[in-house]
Amino acid sequence: MPTVYLSLGSNTDDRLSNIQQAVNLLTSCNDENSLTLLESSTFYETEPWGGVQTNWFVNAAIKVETVLSPVELIRVCQSVEAKLGRDRSKEERWGKRTIDIDILFYDDLVLANEILSLPHINVHRRAFALVPLLEIAPDFVHPVLNKTITELHEELDDPEDVYLYGTAHGYIKGKE
Repeated sequence: MPTVYLSLGSNTDDRLSNIQQAVNLLTSCNDENSLTLLESSTFYETEPWGGVQTNWFVNAAIKVETVLSPVELIRVCQSVEAKLGRDRSKEERWGKRTIDIDILFYDDLVLANEILSLPHINVHRRAFALVPLLEIAPDFVHPVLNKTITELHEELDDPEDVYLYGTAHGYIKGKE
């Protein structure tokens, strides 16, 4: 079964609960165990990405196995987002999100179509995705850039602030 890495984020309402509900929906509302949770990161509080002034996010990463194709999986992710109140037609790009679920990697598959790009087109630029991935997949190699998650994290040009959730200190950033 393919191994997939997902990024989950929320910056409205009960952010932790939104992520936990999304993981529960992803892993429990599927046919014949089509999505199995293997590992999850801790929660991180992260500064908004993309220059939008909005609430800080809580982010996490999970590692799953699936029998779903990439297109089937993105549809499941979008269905979970909709169940938790996300309305893509009404939101500002990089703005407030009840839940955001991104497929970062689907094994070492490289794919680009109108629905999905794999690996995620910006994963190597986003500390909010790389820091949680460091916990669960530090040695995973980006199939296009041929660098590990650790190497990508170390090479961030302008990392946003990423904190362990619930800590006023414990600064974890791309470069120290």
